[in-house]
Amino acid sequence: MNHFATLINGSKPVLVDFFATWCGPCKMMSPILEQVKKTLGDSISIIKVDVDRNTAAAAQFQVQGVPTLILFKEGKILWRQSGVVQASQLIATLNHLNLS
Repeated sequence: MNHFATLINGSKPVLVDFFATWCGPCKMMSPILEQVKKTLGDSISIIKVDVDRNTAAAAQFQVQGVPTLILFKEGKILWRQSGVVQASQLIATLNHLNLS
């Protein structure tokens, strides 16, 4: 958990994918996140957090459903959304938030 706190409190934006292994829509997010990472490169970190294995993190950020995506920068939540987000929409949203 300590590593997680260090990551989300850094100056680099971190997109956290709260997911569960049993969740069908969560599995759909993996290739979408790979595409986002390929497009945005090192301007953003993307990490996955299994809500069943990290219940404290899920509770701390009030994750009710999976997948839930939360974008952090310097410990602040800049954006969050539950459900599957298409790559083009996610990239546009992240670009709009001007992550640099």
